[in-house]
Amino acid sequence: MIKQMLILLSGCALLFGLTVARAETVQVATAANFTAPMKQIAAEFEQRTGHRVVLTFAASGKFFAQIQNGAPFEVFLSADASKPQKLEEQGWSVPGSRFTYAQGSLILWSSQAGFVADDSPDILRSDSVKHLSLANPKLAPYGAAAVETLQTLGLYERLAGKLVQGENIAQAYQYVFSGNAQLGFVALSQVMKEGKLSAGSGWVVPADLYTPIRQDAVLLNRGKDNIAATALLDFLKSAPAAAIIRSYGYKL
Repeated sequence: MIKQMLILLSGCALLFGLTVARAETVQVATAANFTAPMKQIAAEFEQRTGHRVVLTFAASGKFFAQIQNGAPFEVFLSADASKPQKLEEQGWSVPGSRFTYAQGSLILWSSQAGFVADDSPDILRSDSVKHLSLANPKLAPYGAAAVETLQTLGLYERLAGKLVQGENIAQAYQYVFSGNAQLGFVALSQVMKEGKLSAGSGWVVPADLYTPIRQDAVLLNRGKDNIAATALLDFLKSAPAAAIIRSYGYKL
């Protein structure tokens, strides 16, 4: 009996050792708009699997250039669909690994309660607006969506002199949060939690005013043999990850 117990314990120890030995680290380039949900998803993933996730946040356009120049990322979560597609076409990613993990929404937001009506963009026509923040449209899909929205509303020329550009959507949000800009176009995920605004006031931009922000993920060539990289992408498709993504205002 004792001998059988020792054999069983030895087997468990061996299995545990193999599990620990196979734990890997994955380097993830993540679009700035997805900062909050990805931190939560990564923590949940690490707890469930034992793998480690190293997150870097920036504008998708900046990551696109870095990946083409050999940056050591293994997974790319873009704020659009075009950049992952181009990386696949150019041979930088694993064919067939690309998928849409979320669809983003744009909001005109102010850190001041009551400053922006929740049913109208009329504040944009007010002379009281001195600075309007948005992300660099050449680097950030949310910035491009903001410009497209202003053009669709016929307000771009009127407001061009008031625009303050952040390098990415995180910086655009910071300008508004700090008061350096009275309002700005930011990602809904930055100001929403559990289905409601976490602070301030805002107008959720109707989806027909800009091209849909389809956010794609892709496994980069550097991560093709990393079990943590493939496991993370699988987890992004799971129900627990979907619940987190939806809680920040994204559509699936």
